[in-house]
Amino acid sequence: MAEQIKAVKGMNDILPPDSARWEWLEDKVRALMRRYGYQNIRTPIVEPTPLFVRGLGEVTDIVEKEMYSFVDSMNGDALSLRPENTAGVVRATVEHSLLYEGGKRLFYIGPMFRHERPQKGRYRQFHQVGAEALGFAGPDVDAELILMCASLWEDLGLKLGEDVRLELNSLGQIEERQAHRAALIAYLEAHADALDEDARRRLHSNPLRILDTKNPALQPIVEAAPKLLDFLGEASLKHLEAVRAVLDAAGIAYRINPRLVRGMDYYNLTVFEWVTERLGSQGTVCGGGRYDTLIEQLGGKPAPAVGWGLGIERLLLLVEEAGARPPVPVPDVYAVVPDAAALPQLMVTLQALRAAGVSVLQHPLGKEGAASMKSQFKKADGSGARYALVFGASELAQGQVALKPLRGEGEQRLLPLGEVAAWAGTLLGAA
Repeated sequence: MAEQIKAVKGMNDILPPDSARWEWLEDKVRALMRRYGYQNIRTPIVEPTPLFVRGLGEVTDIVEKEMYSFVDSMNGDALSLRPENTAGVVRATVEHSLLYEGGKRLFYIGPMFRHERPQKGRYRQFHQVGAEALGFAGPDVDAELILMCASLWEDLGLKLGEDVRLELNSLGQIEERQAHRAALIAYLEAHADALDEDARRRLHSNPLRILDTKNPALQPIVEAAPKLLDFLGEASLKHLEAVRAVLDAAGIAYRINPRLVRGMDYYNLTVFEWVTERLGSQGTVCGGGRYDTLIEQLGGKPAPAVGWGLGIERLLLLVEEAGARPPVPVPDVYAVVPDAAALPQLMVTLQALRAAGVSVLQHPLGKEGAASMKSQFKKADGSGARYALVFGASELAQGQVALKPLRGEGEQRLLPLGEVAAWAGTLLGAA
């Protein structure tokens, strides 16, 4: 026997019936995006490594520790599996001049890759939904994206404030961050003896990320550190206040979190996270913000942009923890096959039902022909179908099929084959 080959650690198969939960969530996302006027974009899973080094920042954890990077042995290109997709969307926007005729509202659904320790809700291949609004400078689009998230939580059966809550901050503009950076470095240098190895490494390269440390020993130092909000100028504060005004008017509760900085270097002005207490340490469900300099960084004409991304695995865990129950897909009809001789008429009839939009599961024939009626009806009942259609030889000889309700919806009756499509319309109308 050949040696069994298993999936790569941290990269999981998504199997039925669990895959139905993914489809349910993806359907909700696509419907949401249609309501908000966002169009789907699909970018390659493999991108040039410099895209992420330049876009995310050389001293981010993702670039330093987590990217799956390699050299293409055929031509020497430096490539990486995408660890996130904002940079890829911006690359595609620049490459194809998508902003030539004005701003674009885009969304994506797909796999990302990071080499980190696999744990529940956090895997080496994980899947994200993202929404990116490119070419729009106003705070209205920041607020729109946050409200879009709130709509999604409602669509998924999550309660705002109970299952998920909003945290908000502003990173201002580069000159404001530089002034804050100088004050922050001076403050942290005064506490250098108390910093851990990670913080000391970042002290001069990326001190803002130290504010996001999870080390409990550093929390008192971080809490007392200079706050970026105190360095914001009038325009940055006005932008933040405009976002807050929309959220206040919409009744969306939020907390200003001055330590919220996000993990990528490209953010400015508004940043936000939707967080939960239901998933332990995996508390961030969705995060995003404004990245007005990234398009220019990646070779395009300067243009503003804002977006968010959420992890599907983590969101499905939250839905489960919160007690929301995605519907389990079941067939409308289960076709019982008493005799293999019935197959031609049976399969033509089932094709007509499916063409009418009815979900039909046919009992398969084995090597020995049709299974017993008892075992077929047991399978029919276990399928969750509302009805069984029994294609018996005597009924078919009269141009009929037996219709048997499986969920206490009346008595068994005969249905002329020519009326099956009309019955299907009635069935769909009652669904």
